[in-house]
Amino acid sequence: MIRSILFFCCLSLTSIAQKLPPGLPVWKTPGAPASDWLIRADGYKAAVYRSADGKDLILSNGLLMRRIRIAPNAATVEFRNLTSGEQFIRAVRPEARLILDGKTVNVGGLYGQKQQAYLLNEWVDGFTAHDTDFFLKEATVSPLKPAVNWKSSTWAPAAARPAGQTLTLTFGRGSLQVDVQYDLYDGIPLIAKRLSIRNQRGTAVSVDGVVNEILAVPEEESAVVGSPEQMKKPSRIYIESNYAFNNAMKADLSDQTTHWKTDSTYTSQVNYNYQTPCVLEVHPPIGPGIALAPGETFESIRTYELLLDSYDRERNGLAKRRMYNAIAPWTRQNPIFMHLVSTDPVKVREIIDQCAETGYEMVILSFGSGLNMEDTSAANIAKFKALADYAHSKKILLGGYSLFSSRRISDADDVIDPKTGLPDKHAMFGAAACLGSNWGLTYLKKLKTFITQTGFDLLEHDGPYPGDVCASTNHPGHKGLHDSQWTQMEMQKGFYRWLNERGVYVNAPDWYFLDGSHKIALGYREVNFSLPRPEQKILNRQNIFDGTWEKTPSMGWGFVPLTKYQGGGPEAILEPLNDHLEDYKQLMVQYYGAGVQACYRGPRLYDTEATKKVVKEVVGWYKQNREILNSDIIHLRRPDGREWDGILHVNPSLPTKGMALLYNPLKEKITRTIRIPLYYTGLEKQASIRIGDGKAVTYPLNRSYEAVVQVDIAPGSYTTLTVQ
Repeated sequence: MIRSILFFCCLSLTSIAQKLPPGLPVWKTPGAPASDWLIRADGYKAAVYRSADGKDLILSNGLLMRRIRIAPNAATVEFRNLTSGEQFIRAVRPEARLILDGKTVNVGGLYGQKQQAYLLNEWVDGFTAHDTDFFLKEATVSPLKPAVNWKSSTWAPAAARPAGQTLTLTFGRGSLQVDVQYDLYDGIPLIAKRLSIRNQRGTAVSVDGVVNEILAVPEEESAVVGSPEQMKKPSRIYIESNYAFNNAMKADLSDQTTHWKTDSTYTSQVNYNYQTPCVLEVHPPIGPGIALAPGETFESIRTYELLLDSYDRERNGLAKRRMYNAIAPWTRQNPIFMHLVSTDPVKVREIIDQCAETGYEMVILSFGSGLNMEDTSAANIAKFKALADYAHSKKILLGGYSLFSSRRISDADDVIDPKTGLPDKHAMFGAAACLGSNWGLTYLKKLKTFITQTGFDLLEHDGPYPGDVCASTNHPGHKGLHDSQWTQMEMQKGFYRWLNERGVYVNAPDWYFLDGSHKIALGYREVNFSLPRPEQKILNRQNIFDGTWEKTPSMGWGFVPLTKYQGGGPEAILEPLNDHLEDYKQLMVQYYGAGVQACYRGPRLYDTEATKKVVKEVVGWYKQNREILNSDIIHLRRPDGREWDGILHVNPSLPTKGMALLYNPLKEKITRTIRIPLYYTGLEKQASIRIGDGKAVTYPLNRSYEAVVQVDIAPGSYTTLTVQ
C-alpha cells in the first residue's frame, strides 16, 4: 500500500515544497547507532523522510542515510554511513544514464559544482538542471517487496522475512517514463537500486545501454602516478548486482557490472594524469540492445550497495553474509542430501529408505546416474514420477542433475563467435549452446515440463548460462550480438525464479543467488578427491575455512567420494563404508559441524548396522544443533596439518550463543590454551562453556570479549565447545 505520493515537475522550489505531503516525517540528524547491528539489528527501521526546508528526500534506517535533492531536478547529494560517519559523495552525478536510439541522456542530475573533491551543502542551492535530461515528476513510498516470491520446501532457520521501504522516483522526457527505485532494508546498511523504462510513444525505442548507478566517491588512496588498475578501489562501499557469471564461486570474481572509472573533471586530485578510480558506474558489459515496443516496460538489473564500517575481513564478511540473508533469504534453506549414482528404480527406492532411516531429507540423482530430464516421453515421466511419489510417501525429497553448458549441440544451435562467424570453440567452457537457440529454448521448456510432471523437488544444474555472447542473427531468442548476453541472462534468471517460486531447490555452480538459486560449490579441486583420505580431511577443512568468509554455510556444498571419483585407489574412497567408519564419521562431522552440506556420492549411506548407527548419530547431533551450526562462522585458525584448527559459530539470538569445532590433525594428543572470540555472540562479561560432553564452566571475558580456554584434543580427532 502506498503511504504517500509527491508530485513534481520543473517548477520553482517554493511550489514543489508546498506539494510535499504532511505524511512524511521530518528528518532529524541522528546520533551514533545505539547498538552494533551485527549483534542486534531490530531497532533500525527503514523510512523515507523530508528535510525541514522541503528541498530533500532522505532515506534512512539509522545505519545509513541517502539524501536526494529534488529541485530543480533530482540528484543524490549525500550518502553516509551513520555508524562510521563516512561520506560516500564527493560530487553530484545524475541518478542514471541511458543510451536510447543511440543517444546518451541523463536521468536527473544537478550541475554547477566546481570543486569535485568534496561537496558542501551551501553549494547545492546554486546548482542548475539541464533541459535535455529526464526530469523528476513524481515520487512514491511503499513497503519493500521481495525480488523473488520464494516458496520453501526444505529446512531453513527460523527468521522473519526481510522488510523495509521503497522510494520510487518517476522521471519523464517526452513519451518515455523512467522509474528509479531505491529499496532500503530494515536492520542493515544496505540500499538496492534499479530502474524501469516505459515506452509510451507510438514507435519502438532501442535500449542500447543502461547505467543504473553513478556515484562520484572519495578515492581509496592517494597516488601521484599510476594507472587505475594499479590503484586501490574504494572498498568500504560493497557493490553487487544480479548480473553475475563465470563459475568463480565468488561474488566479486563473478561480478560483471561494477566499473570503477576515472574523473577528469576532478582537477584537484593528487594523481598527475587524473587516473584515480573514483567514479562508480554500474552497468552490464554489453547491451541490453533490445527494442522496447510501445506500451512495454524494460526492467534493469538490481544493484545492492552495502556500506561497510571496517577494514576487518571477518566483520566485512559477516556484513556480506547478513546481506544475503536479507536479499536472498532462500539461501538459508539447507536440506540434508546425498548423491545417488543410479536411476535403477530398485536402487532409488533403497536409498530413499536409507535416507528415511538415517534422517537424510533429499536424494539427488547425480551426474553419471543416467537421469535425462530432457526426455519428456510419457514412459520417462511416469518412471520418475513414481519414484518422486515414493520419496514423498517417505517424507524424502527427490531431484536430479542436468547439464546445459560444456556440450556441443550443432552448428545451428551453438553460440556463434563474433570474430569468425562460426560456432565458438573457445566459449567460456569450450563448446556451448546458445540459450536463445531453438535447442536452448526447447531445453528450458523440457526441464520445466519434466519437473512439473514428475514433482521433482530439486534441480542440480551444471553449467548454467556462463555469459557467452552469440553473433547469430537466426536464433529466435535474440536478434544479434548486442542483445545476446542480456536475453540469455534474462532467460536463465527467469528459469531459476520460476523454480524457486514453486519450491524447487536449485544447486547451480554459478552466482545466480539473487534470482533464486540456493547453493553453489564451496570451492574445491575435484581431483583432490582422488587423494588419500587423511589428506582429503585437511583439504576439506581448508575448503570450508576459505569458502565461508563471504558465503553463509548454507550457500556452499562440499564433496565426499563414497566411491571412486576423479581417479584414485582404495585409499581415496570410503567404500566399503564399514571398513572406514572413523574417516566417514569425521568427514560428516567436518561438514555438518560447519553447517555445510556435502555431496555424499555413491550407491548407499550405510552397508552394516554399525555404519547405520554412526550415520544416524552424526545426523541426529547435527539436527539437535542445527540452528547454531547454520549460524555465522568466525574463523579461528586455518588448517595446515601442523597444529589445531577450527571455526566458531555465533548467534546472539539463540540460547546457544556459540559452538566451536576444534580439530587435531597430529598423531599425538594436544593440550592448548585458546582464545575464543565471543564478541559476536553478544556476551559481554562472561560465558558458560562446555567442552565436548563435559560440565559447563563459567569463563570471564577479557576486554577483547575473549574467553581463554584450555582444551585437550585426542590424536587425529576433534572436540566441540558449546557457549551459552
